[in-house]
Amino acid sequence: MALEIEIARKAFPLASGGERVIFGGISLSVAEGAVVALLGPSGCGKSTLLRIVAGLDHAFAGTVRNDARTIGMAFQEPRLLPWRTIADNLRLAAPALTDAGMREWLAAFELAGHEGDVPGQLSLGLARRAALARAFAVGPDLLLLDEPFASLDRALHRRLRDLLAARIDDEKSTARKITALIATHDIDDALLLADEVIFLGGAPARILGRLPIAAPRGARDEELTNLRRLAARFQVIGAPENAKSEHA
Repeated sequence: MALEIEIARKAFPLASGGERVIFGGISLSVAEGAVVALLGPSGCGKSTLLRIVAGLDHAFAGTVRNDARTIGMAFQEPRLLPWRTIADNLRLAAPALTDAGMREWLAAFELAGHEGDVPGQLSLGLARRAALARAFAVGPDLLLLDEPFASLDRALHRRLRDLLAARIDDEKSTARKITALIATHDIDDALLLADEVIFLGGAPARILGRLPIAAPRGARDEELTNLRRLAARFQVIGAPENAKSEHA
């Protein structure tokens, strides 16, 4: 296993006193090279779990065994340095990145021509692409993606998801295995991107079920209706492709 997560308890203090318990006991193993989606409603602890795995949150009872040497992460907000160009943002995260490597990542996420732009000159869609390019450019063993398509219109959402799926498969075609955790509350993102979907829900959050998906990422559109039906067993609220959704 590339990742072993055992959280006995995680809580946040409340301004009014007391605390809100996010996890009262959760156990999760992720195999090396697997792409796993954490699917659940907003506020169920998906982002908190990613931050714990990334080592950004140590205030919990439990253990995380993470074999990754390098972690790439894209947050809900792009979090690009606003005074640096897109090329500089990538190079700061990946100092060993060559000029050829820079061109490769810019092309992979359709950013060619924007390397000299600063984040304030980019649309939200371009900024999200830059954040994803930065996460991949570090050469991660473990990729953590937190609602990577939040607040995008549906057409751009689908296009960026297709770019991400293609990039994941490109990485898997190399000798180096990349393990990924993707937090989302969009059921189609989970079903189309992941090798396995972990359904989270409840308060405190718990694992409601797991759904492995054997079909290749590029051949799931025809199976999507059936996959949604299987996912519905876990009563997870998600936004299907043909429905309007808002991303928090």
